[in-house]
Amino acid sequence: MVYKVGYIIGSLSEGSVNRKFAKALVGLAPESVEFVEIPIKDLPVYNRDLDADYPAEAVAFKDALKAVDALLYVTPEYNRSIPGSLKNAIDWASRPYGQGGLTNPSAIAGVSGGPIGTAVAQSHLRQILGFFSAVLYGQPELYIQWTEELLTPDDSAFAEGNVGFFQGWMDGFVAFLEKQLG
Repeated sequence: MVYKVGYIIGSLSEGSVNRKFAKALVGLAPESVEFVEIPIKDLPVYNRDLDADYPAEAVAFKDALKAVDALLYVTPEYNRSIPGSLKNAIDWASRPYGQGGLTNPSAIAGVSGGPIGTAVAQSHLRQILGFFSAVLYGQPELYIQWTEELLTPDDSAFAEGNVGFFQGWMDGFVAFLEKQLG
């Protein structure tokens, strides 16, 4: 069985360190897990007035959520919380009420320059996802301090001394998926 995992990057920047981190992380997945990015950059700001006639970008986003078995959120920390773009995507996904796509088994990861990484943003995101009864992969948590030594010089993979920890996280996440999805 192949599990399809959608990953959402909270930063809209193409050069985001979280985008680089996500690429390295999904590169550790076994063949039994297929990761696909679910982009959020083209979503308009959520407006309840649009519930009756969703814009094409929101329909595509919701369809992408329906097409995956699980979700991985890779988010930076902005002002002690998640970026507005990620919250906006969650708002679109959760509407109309009762028709949300956020109950999939999920995991959270992220990097930032600060010494506690994205711990506060992840705590906030866990609260939000808990409201939707999302089942979250808990340990180990991946709130990582970004350094230039985290990835290889071309940013394509984790640097030699970092692979073991992140491979262990990926192996645990796959075991979590197997338990949740059968």
